[in-house]
Amino acid sequence: MQIPIGAGERQRPGRILAGYLECIALIERLHRLLLDVIKDEFERLDVLEINPVQALLLFNIAGNEVTAGELRSRGYYQGSNVSYNLKKLVETGYLHHQRSEVDRRSVRIRLTPKGVAMRATVGTLLNRHAEELERESTFGESEEATRMTMRLLEEFWSGQIRYIY
Repeated sequence: MQIPIGAGERQRPGRILAGYLECIALIERLHRLLLDVIKDEFERLDVLEINPVQALLLFNIAGNEVTAGELRSRGYYQGSNVSYNLKKLVETGYLHHQRSEVDRRSVRIRLTPKGVAMRATVGTLLNRHAEELERESTFGESEEATRMTMRLLEEFWSGQIRYIY
């Protein structure tokens, strides 16, 4: 399997290309599935006010006080996506926002008690999954190797972005 390349580029059979492309597709599908799992849980609990992306935002903010830029730089979310979702979370009472004392252009956000409760809902779901995986002995040494590979891929992609410009 080869990826079409532009004029002037050498074609080289990629020894690991098929596996690399499969990993990319799996990462995309897993993220979408995670959002579907959270959506399904919200439907069971009759949570209609926020969406799964917003719930993950709350989960990842946790007990921290952060800026939208910090969330983006951590790689969780894209620019307009994070801004829109943070605005909605503030409007619905899950987040508190305040201008930074140091840099008035910067807005710091943190969870409200309502946001902490929603974070706990997501945490309960993820804990339930972890317990089920443990009961079924689904995760083991091979998953540690998978996590290491994913970390290496993250490091590789981060390096590609930094050195393009």
